[in-house]
Amino acid sequence: MEDTSGRAGLQCPPRLAKFGFEFRDEVMNPRQMRSAGTPGAYASVIRCCGRKSGRPYETPVVPVPTDDGFVIALPYGSRVNWLRNVLANGSATIVHEGSTYAVDQPEVVPMRAVEACFSASDRRSHRLFGVEECLRVRKAAAEPAA
Repeated sequence: MEDTSGRAGLQCPPRLAKFGFEFRDEVMNPRQMRSAGTPGAYASVIRCCGRKSGRPYETPVVPVPTDDGFVIALPYGSRVNWLRNVLANGSATIVHEGSTYAVDQPEVVPMRAVEACFSASDRRSHRLFGVEECLRVRKAAAEPAA
């Protein structure tokens, strides 16, 4: 059986995986977007433009702040469209806890390289669900005032 779950080690029938992704995209993401990015919200928002269409997109994510930017676990793998858009553009905007951050230098890194950034609970969840990669972005340098 083909692994369409996007997660290493987990097998999921293609029809079930398709239902799960559709449920996430049509039900869960819109619900998350109602509060994402606001102070105290579970999720934040990553904004970027489509790599082909140029259309602006917003997606709920769960970034963890670091000294120089953020790391975002990739539970659905590194082939999700929002990530492909961020990598193609080389930059994005993250709305986290009510503040907006321009970020750049996106790179997909192994979870083991940044696992210390995550809480013990998050690390257990990542192991349980086979999350092996995350996105690391850096806060973009501020543009000098003209």
